Amino acid sequence: MIGRTPLPEEIGTQPGTLLLRTAGACDLDTAHLLEVFGAQRQRFAAVLRGFGPDDWAAPTRCAGWSAHNVIRHLCDATAFAIAAGPGDRTLDMAAGFDPRTSPDRWLAASAGESPGTTLSRFVATTDQALAELRARLAQNPRFDVHLPYGPMDWTVLVLHLFWDSWLHERDVLLPRGTEHPTSGDATGYATAYGLFITAAVASMLSDPVRQTLALSGDGGGIFDLDDRGTVTLTVTHITTAGPPAAQVADALAGRPPAAAVLGDLPASTRTALSHLADFLNTPVEQRPA
Repeated sequence: MIGRTPLPEEIGTQPGTLLLRTAGACDLDTAHLLEVFGAQRQRFAAVLRGFGPDDWAAPTRCAGWSAHNVIRHLCDATAFAIAAGPGDRTLDMAAGFDPRTSPDRWLAASAGESPGTTLSRFVATTDQALAELRARLAQNPRFDVHLPYGPMDWTVLVLHLFWDSWLHERDVLLPRGTEHPTSGDATGYATAYGLFITAAVASMLSDPVRQTLALSGDGGGIFDLDDRGTVTLTVTHITTAGPPAAQVADALAGRPPAAAVLGDLPASTRTALSHLADFLNTPVEQRPA
């Protein structure tokens, strides 16, 4: 286990568990996730309202994308999540989705949009998503949508949207030397999903992961990955030592410094958990057919 098992007196006051599976029911408090998502977007919008022209044009951790590009992308992703119905294949790699090229194609629809218009659209699509997803949750429908690693209950798409939003917020703010105004719940959700999607991709490549990680800081805890029969992630939120959860979430998504953050893992696990980051960082023309 990376990190160490916490002593009883070290257990914090952030109780609860999260269970994600690539097949079978997940244990995800979607109502709480929507609260966390709304707070994350509200904080980010408040920061963006203080941006000037140079801030919107500034580079980010996403190669070739300015802050304006990133926010336009988040508007696109939010709109897709609102519209996703049973069997939606927007994010299905088997149907042509590519996380390195598809978002660039989507940006064509908002080419020439002013930062002010983008910010208004960001706030409006967020409000619409929260209202419609909460209404859907109250109706309790059961249907799957296709995510990059396969069909999942629509509630997991909400987690995917949140992970994308949290990560891109860091992509904009950290290069500016600005603190990321997040919460422990937000970091915990983002780290959990980052581990889950990374393990799912590794399993698709016949390189499954069975590893327990102890991660520190806000959102930290015990993250147990198991590939027996299906990819399963169980998260127990406690206070423990280990690499900071936020840095692990960054590393799994291909943001530096991955080697330093994941360096204590066994070589085989580090390789398996690096497949997604390697893919995201490989230029499209170099990818195997």
